[in-house]
Amino acid sequence: MATKKVVRVPVLVTTQYRGVFFGFVDPVEKANKSLTLTDCRCCISWAASVGGFLGLAAVGPNRDCKIGTQAPSVLLHDITSVTDCTEAAVEAWTKA
Repeated sequence: MATKKVVRVPVLVTTQYRGVFFGFVDPVEKANKSLTLTDCRCCISWAASVGGFLGLAAVGPNRDCKIGTQAPSVLLHDITSVTDCTEAAVEAWTKA
């Protein structure tokens, strides 16, 4: 019997406690109030030129943003939003 491979999608997640995180999630979990992000990074602060937190999902962080170190997996609670990321944003987060 073949094992089923879990497809993960890139998302930007915000929490009730003002956390802003980028990572990959199982699409089935996107509506949950708690979810696990893999290859997770935290946005400590972002520049106005990014266009707000939704800009982080659309274009990703730039050199004026402060981005934390990547963690292999993070369980987040009290989710307030989950936004799909563009390919350009994924590339920028990967390079940040």
